[in-house]
Amino acid sequence: MKLQFSEQEEGFRQEVRAFVREHLPEDVRRKVERGLRLERHDYVAWYAKLYERGWITPSWPVEHGGPGWTPVERYIFDEETLLGNAPRIIASGINMLGPVLIAFGSEEQKRRHLPPIRRSEVWWAQGFSEPGAGSDLASMRTSAVREGDDFVVNGHKIWTSYAHFCDWLFCLVRTGSGKPQESISFLLIDLKTPGITVRPIRGIDGGDDLNEVYLDNVRVPAENLIGEVNKGWTYAKYLLGHERTGIAGVGASKQQLARLKRIAATVRDGGRPLIESPGWRERIAALEVELLALEYMGLRMLSGAQIAAAPGVDASLLKIRGTELRQAIYELLLEAAGPAAVPFVEEALFLERADEAPVEPEFAALAANFLDSRKLSIYGGANEIQRNLAARALLGL
Repeated sequence: MKLQFSEQEEGFRQEVRAFVREHLPEDVRRKVERGLRLERHDYVAWYAKLYERGWITPSWPVEHGGPGWTPVERYIFDEETLLGNAPRIIASGINMLGPVLIAFGSEEQKRRHLPPIRRSEVWWAQGFSEPGAGSDLASMRTSAVREGDDFVVNGHKIWTSYAHFCDWLFCLVRTGSGKPQESISFLLIDLKTPGITVRPIRGIDGGDDLNEVYLDNVRVPAENLIGEVNKGWTYAKYLLGHERTGIAGVGASKQQLARLKRIAATVRDGGRPLIESPGWRERIAALEVELLALEYMGLRMLSGAQIAAAPGVDASLLKIRGTELRQAIYELLLEAAGPAAVPFVEEALFLERADEAPVEPEFAALAANFLDSRKLSIYGGANEIQRNLAARALLGL
């Protein structure tokens, strides 16, 4: 493989870089740079700029509002926006539900749901995991029973990211009694429907991005079924393949590696910056080499994406290595800051209060960011499960 971007691709890189520099709101940039808490309005402020430029749905086809980029251009866009300290596109409607609707939804479902997703008017949460059914998703028990023109849904979803500020839920439900994978359906549920309770879960980092969702006799119109009854497992596999590719987070790792270098250049040990210490330079270089190897693996996968309809087991390998590398970078960030990273002052995690808190702004969120990173190797399918999948697919074990 020729590891070199074309002249056109490099020109596109400069275009994205200039756009981020000119249009990213300064308060949002500062939050991302410091690892502070982002709320829905922070994301929307940036997403609105991307929508105006026609860049908010990088992976969608042109006929549904996508920019028509190649896989390499999508890769460059992700990298340059993150290096410019822009928020990731975390909206599940854009990254997960949109591709499923485009591939399997009815024309009416596409007309109704895709435009407000692009405009960031409607936010979606992913209702997959349950107590006792996370990585073993096929054992989920939330049920949907057909009654006339509705499904009546009962169950309990957990680890539902950002449900506390989302409007709708795309949800896996049990609609049959056959084999586990052959009795699951894919439903769209308005979170304002009577019978739904959203309860935030306070994380070890103090945040409440994760939630429990309780569904008690929730009536969902049958027209909200995606595709066919009992075919939801097929749609879920399609969605999860795309999710795991994004979880690898090469751009996010580059973003945090730049942060590590910045901190190592300011923290002094023995009268000189850490970055000048041979031991520290070696440790940072080792992470950079690992990241370069991960990037090359991702680029090989991009090459395969030119002919493959959806990611295969390579997505699991990217997810494993990418999440563990990001955790290693966060760990070294914490070590570089030393005692300065120990205080946990929640007020320091918000831009409007960060400068008033008794904590150095550059270090205020490091402990919280490190603690939050522990979930990276769990969500999207725990890395242990992904290793088993890769072992069966590649080694026949």
